Amino acid sequence: MRIPHKATLAIVAAVALWSVPSFGQSSAPLRLIVGVAPGATTDTVARSVAERLREILKETVIVENRLGPASRMAIAELKRSPADGRTLLVGSNAAFSIVPHIYGDRLDYKPEEFRPVSRLVIFQVGIATGPKTKTKNIAEFVNWVKANPNDASFASPGAGTTSHFAGLMLSSAIGIPLTHIPYKGGAPAITDLMGGHIPLLSTALSDLPSYHREGKITIIGAAGPKRSPAAPEVPTLREQGIDIAFESSFDMHALAGTPDDVVAKLGAAVREALAHPDTRKRLEGMGLEVSGSTPDELAAKQVEEIKLWRAPVKQSGFTGE
Repeated sequence: MRIPHKATLAIVAAVALWSVPSFGQSSAPLRLIVGVAPGATTDTVARSVAERLREILKETVIVENRLGPASRMAIAELKRSPADGRTLLVGSNAAFSIVPHIYGDRLDYKPEEFRPVSRLVIFQVGIATGPKTKTKNIAEFVNWVKANPNDASFASPGAGTTSHFAGLMLSSAIGIPLTHIPYKGGAPAITDLMGGHIPLLSTALSDLPSYHREGKITIIGAAGPKRSPAAPEVPTLREQGIDIAFESSFDMHALAGTPDDVVAKLGAAVREALAHPDTRKRLEGMGLEVSGSTPDELAAKQVEEIKLWRAPVKQSGFTGE
């Protein structure tokens, strides 16, 4: 039977619409929201992915910086947006694995309000000292802080981050209370570490190698299960007798309620972006392990991480503001 001309056009249009990697009828750009300042590791990861997504999706893709502790402002912006996949969050897994344990019912969001899209990269937390202590390893720092109890403190990029809890776990492991000094991002904390204003910094290790090699700071330990490719000369905490070993990640989330087909297409596009040789080279050059995952794989990993951090957060006694 001959198909009428109008029906033929309808079929062709439907096929064309399906083949175009568009995630909505809006002409608005695809937005990647990050909760840190431009130039921070999370921001660089988001911009690297955005660069490839523009090519893959043939869409305008922008990165927006909404600064606030533990990505709270970025998460709030995503919550205000339609569940159409055109606004996405790029941030640390701590927002969904650690922060909910800290604030409980006081938190203004729940992990189930968001839809996992893909794990982007895996990173380690690094522990660094500067000219204030001039120490080169954990043992030397312990001796220094015992001799300078009034300076027993550590800084992190913000309260509720994996870096914050790495510092708390280190404090517990060495048996010396270290006061936490939260910053608004890693960059100002690194500046103060180099300036001798703070004795110790716990932050994404990928932020530190260039300063370490220039002699401006010293990375005295890596909190991962193995040495970081970003600084292979730096021993892990476990190698120095401190039983701390975990990895962190930067992930991408959409809002819950985003259609399944949109999430699936976004996830596939992100994995393709991460597989691009230039993107992989750039991210690995920062000491990050390129990951990529399906939405279901990230959802399963998130459940594991929520369980993993429950006890450490409770034991720390930290309850947020």
